[in-house]
Formats: sequence, C-alpha cells, structure tokens
Amino acid sequence: QVQLVESGGGLVQPGGSLRLSCAASDYSFRVYTMGWHRQAPGKQRELVATITPGGSTNYVDSVKGRFTISRDIVENTMDLQMNDLNTEDTAIYYCRAHFTYPNGGVAEFWGQGTQVTVSS
Repeated sequence: QVQLVESGGGLVQPGGSLRLSCAASDYSFRVYTMGWHRQAPGKQRELVATITPGGSTNYVDSVKGRFTISRDIVENTMDLQMNDLNTEDTAIYYCRAHFTYPNGGVAEFWGQGTQVTVSS
C-alpha cells in the first residue's frame, strides 16, 4: 500500500512562489499516475495537475503557465512548483496516486494534505 506525505505548504504573498512535495513510501509508486488536488473553503475538491509514469502532464486551466508538476521515479517523489500565486490558489493541497487495472478496478491513495494560503 502506498503512503503519501505532502510538505511545503505555507503562507505566501500574492505573486509569490511555493514548492510542494509529495513523498511516496513504496516503490510501486513508479507505476501510478500522480496528481495534486486542492480544496478551498466551501468548495469541492478539484484536480490541479497530473503526471503519468511516462511523464505526461495535465493541468487545470486556472494554473496553466504558473504551476509545474514533476516527479522523480528514483526518489519516489512528486513536486508542484507554484509561481505567481494569487488568493484564488488558497486551499488545502492533496497528493493523490492512482492506478487503473486492466479489469477497470482502481487503486487510489491520498496524502493528508498541506495548507497553502495566499494573502497580503
């Protein structure tokens, strides 16, 4: 079972940057699609970015050009570099790992979340 631990959240001023990291506990991480999700107060959790085992990435429109997702297969880590942050980015950010089996079954794991607050 994969365990995920996020780090790197905090308080930053608008226009600033933060880098989030997600560390996976198991080597099986390398076959999972990884992603970052966020949940702002009073809102539903939303997908921010994903990265496949092969390195293909996908971003929600609101973060394109500002956020960059990356992963290190050897170190079992995934990062989210967030630049030009604004108050709309304030949320709890969650790391997610998932794998879809050939029969359609899905294995899914979540981290505990890390708070990102953008405020002046």
